[in-house]
Amino acid sequence: MWALEREVMLKQLQSYGIKDDQILKAMGRVFRHRFIPQEYLTIVNPYGDYPCPIGFNQTISQPFMVAYMTQKIEVQPDRKVLEIGTGSGYQSAVLAELGAQVYTVEIIPGLAEHARETLAAEGYGKVKVLTGDGYKGWPEYSPFDAIIVTCAPEQIPQELVSQLKEGGRMILPLGVGFQDLIILEKTAEGMEKIRDLPVRFVPMVKGRPCER
Repeated sequence: MWALEREVMLKQLQSYGIKDDQILKAMGRVFRHRFIPQEYLTIVNPYGDYPCPIGFNQTISQPFMVAYMTQKIEVQPDRKVLEIGTGSGYQSAVLAELGAQVYTVEIIPGLAEHARETLAAEGYGKVKVLTGDGYKGWPEYSPFDAIIVTCAPEQIPQELVSQLKEGGRMILPLGVGFQDLIILEKTAEGMEKIRDLPVRFVPMVKGRPCER
């Protein structure tokens, strides 16, 4: 079940400009429908290119945004990636399929527990899930080769910048209301910033949940 829908999703991603063959293969291997609670599968196509509900007034990001942000941080096998905003665990699974060592932070305890259970059941038990405030990152395992943030702070969180390895990349939506997707690269001279797509994510608020 859902095999045809998954193939359609992959063709859509290619038509939208996702050219990285490894990302397409990874997203073809991850069963997105298993990261969406059963009660929502009767009202949505889990492989449609739009956000889907996952409970707790949260959503799982559209496949294009998952693929696009993953492509921009240039994931390589065995590199350490920090994700802020675990949600259902789908993005974590895609990163793990690419061979990354994944560390992910989710502030909603129910979602964090759901993600742990689903990731383990789907064969991604090596992904480390922390229930906590994304602004604080996960310093115990820093520095990270890449950081991906899926909710929008008003300013770049300096605690996350400090946990990024030199030469590493961070991608995040930045601003209030409608935001720009920002790509940061840490160099010996400081941070290089690239302003990318206009996007819309929920605000990143200390002590409150992020939307997936």
